[in-house]
Amino acid sequence: MEWIVDKPVEFSVDDVRLEGRCFGPPPGEADTIVMLHEGLGCIALWRAFPSALAKATGQGVFCYSRQGYGGSDTIPLPRPLYYMTDEGLRILPKVLDEIGFQRGTLLGHSDGASIAAIYAGGLQDHRIRGLVLMAPHFFTEQRGLASIEEAGRLYETGDLRKRLAKYHKDVDGAFRGWKDAWLHPEFKDWDITEPLAYLRMPVLVIQGEDDQYGTRAQVDVVVDDVYSPVDVEMLSNCRHSPHIDQPEQTVKIVAEYIWRLQRIEKARSDVAA
Repeated sequence: MEWIVDKPVEFSVDDVRLEGRCFGPPPGEADTIVMLHEGLGCIALWRAFPSALAKATGQGVFCYSRQGYGGSDTIPLPRPLYYMTDEGLRILPKVLDEIGFQRGTLLGHSDGASIAAIYAGGLQDHRIRGLVLMAPHFFTEQRGLASIEEAGRLYETGDLRKRLAKYHKDVDGAFRGWKDAWLHPEFKDWDITEPLAYLRMPVLVIQGEDDQYGTRAQVDVVVDDVYSPVDVEMLSNCRHSPHIDQPEQTVKIVAEYIWRLQRIEKARSDVAA
């Protein structure tokens, strides 16, 4: 793949066209932070976070919009209720290979955090040195379902559709694919905690104290189930999107975590030598 740094690129996975963007060195040339967006996100909705993270860490940062989001190809509806597992085990491995990923960190937000955990816990990939999980969810909670119901009302009667339409070429597909899956009666039993026990790399969890989609229980299950080191950062005056509500603090926390991973990697190399 030919990269133009900090410019949109297109690539394909299973004949599906996806939009991507690279900040800093390309994935084949340096350690890379691969960013996985939330259930209504896309490249543009990360805002200034990828660029700031690339500057703070000196690593490459790669973002892409999953099928059905942003400028990527649309997706048939309804989404299957296992769509995050499908993204983590079937699609993400192909994305990493297609972009020439050599080594680095997965950073996911909300749905993206779930997908990152599913991938790292379900497949053995020694290229992954660590995980950053922002506002993750591993099982349904009434708080989250109520917030999604409220988002549905705002979409139908407020200005949410208009605001999202600036970022998604198929805004109805993006929104309804997310909302209808989460609010499906059978989705109440959704639980992806099992892959957590298979994680074998350091994990950083960041959550806003006022997260409207999940409680501290989503963080506690990571601490309880993961055998590798887990760092937790709870941010005050922060809801579901730490990189938007507390951007400078979030960049600082992630950058310090990345630097720690680099020190661990260097120490291992020195011992091996």
